Amino acid sequence: MSDDELLDLLRLNMVSGLGPRTMSLLLGRFGSASGILHASGEELLAVSGVGPKLSAAITKARSDDSAQTELARCRESGVRLLTRDAADYPGLLAEICDAPPLLYCRGTLTEADGLAIGIVGSRQCTLYGRQQSERLASALARAGLTVVSGLARGIDEAAHRGALLADGRTIAVSATGLANIYPPEHKTLADEIAAQGALVSESPLDRGPSRGIFPQRNRIISGLSLGVIIIEANRKSGALHTARHAMEQGREVFALPGRIDSLASQGCHDLIRDGATLIRGPDDVLEALGPLMQPVTTQDDQVIHTPRELSLTDQERSVLNLVTADPQHVDQLLQAVEIETSRVLATLTMLEMKRLIRRLPGGFIVRAS
Repeated sequence: MSDDELLDLLRLNMVSGLGPRTMSLLLGRFGSASGILHASGEELLAVSGVGPKLSAAITKARSDDSAQTELARCRESGVRLLTRDAADYPGLLAEICDAPPLLYCRGTLTEADGLAIGIVGSRQCTLYGRQQSERLASALARAGLTVVSGLARGIDEAAHRGALLADGRTIAVSATGLANIYPPEHKTLADEIAAQGALVSESPLDRGPSRGIFPQRNRIISGLSLGVIIIEANRKSGALHTARHAMEQGREVFALPGRIDSLASQGCHDLIRDGATLIRGPDDVLEALGPLMQPVTTQDDQVIHTPRELSLTDQERSVLNLVTADPQHVDQLLQAVEIETSRVLATLTMLEMKRLIRRLPGGFIVRAS
């Protein structure tokens, strides 16, 4: 994308009151940021969600020089601006209907982040909630999943710290701008996350906290993830908004139970009652996540077709990698490995029990779809 097109996107992104849903409608109607900026007031008012005040603000943005200053500041501070056509724009996020047309990013996003799990919950969490968030995040990060959360106090903070302690990858989705980290005491944590993963936001650099931007942020957390784990959410918790976004986006929703009489976990218990997957540990998460739309290459160059493969031993993984989507005879596989026959056959039995391969009549095997 040229600088002129990027500046037009920045101009729109900095228009106060222009939310993601209206932005999606405008892009659908006019095709590009430039098309939106050069539309007449009458054309803008014809789009649902655009009133006279917003129409005037968009028109005024055509001649606003603040976008050039914003672009220069991003380049000076090492913040990249990712548009939907960028090679490293997150593929999972691009699938949702109201994906941010512009994403601020500090740190690195990799192909391996296609294997991501969101962990969110209460800011006023108990010791139990904090411990479980950190434990799950550490275990899932060690397994190879990227942990996504919202940089908030409580459960989010514990999730990020758990992934960092495991030397895993983590992505923090900031509701505020990347030059205005909130809460302010998490600035050091944000730096650690950017060094071991990425810090992302759709907000302009200096945008501060306001009531509406946190629910908007939640759709990005679920959009970046294969599934979302909810820990200690009461019935008014913002984490339930993330669960709702995940359902709408076709992502898995997991809930960690608390004490049956715990007010802090009432929202989680309601989710479980209504069909969310109850989890006790990382294995429940890996087992429940379905096959990926496309294989993902992890940081250590493993090609993963389903997250369940992350829990395999080295021997199981090496045998599974030889099983194809087309039927092949067991004898062909035995000739291709340098492991004794009895161990290969035992490994195939384990892979079948884990529903990663299927046996067919006549001694044939095939990778499970």
